[in-house]
Amino acid sequence: MRKTVIGTLVLLVVGLLVFFNVPTIVDGHMNTVTHPAPYAASAPATAAHQALFVADLHDDALLWNRDLLQRYERGHVDLPRLLDGHVALQVFATVTKTPKGLNYERNGSDTDSITLLAMAQRWPTATWNSLLARALYMGEKLHRAAQDSQGRLVVVKSRQDLQAFIQAWSQDSHRVAAILATEGLHPLEGKLENVDRLYDAGFRITGLTHFFDNEVGGSAHGLEKGGLTPFGRQVVAKLEEKGMLIDLAHASKPLIDDVLAMAKRPLLVSHTGVAGTCPGPRNLTDDHLRRIAATGGVVGIGYWDGAVCQPDVPAIVKAIRYAVDQVGVAHVGLGSDFDGATRMPFDATGLPQLTEGLMAAGFNAGDIRAIMGGNVQRLLLQTLPTI
Repeated sequence: MRKTVIGTLVLLVVGLLVFFNVPTIVDGHMNTVTHPAPYAASAPATAAHQALFVADLHDDALLWNRDLLQRYERGHVDLPRLLDGHVALQVFATVTKTPKGLNYERNGSDTDSITLLAMAQRWPTATWNSLLARALYMGEKLHRAAQDSQGRLVVVKSRQDLQAFIQAWSQDSHRVAAILATEGLHPLEGKLENVDRLYDAGFRITGLTHFFDNEVGGSAHGLEKGGLTPFGRQVVAKLEEKGMLIDLAHASKPLIDDVLAMAKRPLLVSHTGVAGTCPGPRNLTDDHLRRIAATGGVVGIGYWDGAVCQPDVPAIVKAIRYAVDQVGVAHVGLGSDFDGATRMPFDATGLPQLTEGLMAAGFNAGDIRAIMGGNVQRLLLQTLPTI
C-alpha cells in the first residue's frame, strides 16, 4: 500500500513538473528564427540603423512565461534584445484566446488553447475563466517590468508621455517605450463599460478581432466573417471618444469596410501583409490599403510567412515597397508579429538587416526613417489621448 501511495505521489510530481514546463517548451518550439543570432549587417547599415527611432507595432511576448527584463535564447523579444536592436518603441499585445486547431481560413469561438497555458504558467485563478482578467494580468506584467527596469522600459499612455520619452531618448537611446494593445476585443466580454477598464489599465491600441468572430465583429479567419455588430458600432464610437487607436489586423473585409465608414480618426493595421505580394485571408487589398491610408493611418508590415510568404528580408522589403508604391511612404511601418507563434528571419537584434535591405532597395534616408519608426511616432503623437 505504502509503495502504491509513494508511486502515485511520484507520478503526480513528475506530471506537474512536465505540465508546468510545457509552456517553455511550446514557446521555444513556436517562436523561432530561420537563422540564429548574431546577425551581420554592413558598417554603413549598422551606422544608419543606430541613428533611427525604430518602432514596432506588434509583439506577443506578454503571453509567454518570460521576464521582459532578462535575455533569453528562445523567442524574439526581451528588453536586452530590443536595446541591442536599437528599438525605441514596442507595442505589446495581449493574446487572451485562441481556438484549438487554429488556422488562417475558418475558426469557431467555442474552444480555447490559452486556458491550459494560463494554468501551466501559474497565472492567477481569475484568468482561467475570464478573458478580461487575462488582458489585465498581462498589462500588469508590463507595468511591473517597467517599474523594475530602472527607467529603461517606459509605459506610454498619453501624448505627453511619448513627448517626454522622445526627449529623454534623444539624450540616451538606451531605453524603450512600451504601449499596451489588445489582440481582439473579446476581453470586453460583451460589456461596453469594459472599454473603460482597459483604458484605465493603460491600453491605448485595440485590435477588434483575432482568429475568430467575436461580439464586436467578424474575423478574417472566423466562421461568418461579417462586419460590425450593433455592439461593435458602440465600441468603435467609444474607442474613438476615448482616444484609443483602432487596429484592423485580423479584421474581416466587411469589418474593415464598416469601420472605415464610421471612423473619424486615423486607423491602424498593426501587423499584416499585402495581397499584392502575398495573397492570403488577412493580407490587405490595394483598395483597403488606400482607404486606410486616406484616414491618415499606418500599416505595419509583418515578417512571418503568412504576411510576406517567405520569412526573409527580401520578402519583407518587397511588401514594404509595394505598400509604399500604393499609398506613399508616410503610411507604412513595421509590424513584426514577434513572439506570435511565428518563425522569423531574426529576433529583435537583427533589425539592422532590415535597414540594410531598405538601403539596398533604393529607399533614401528620409524614407527609411519614416518606415522604420517615424510614421508610427507621428501617428501616436497625433492620436494618443492628452492628459
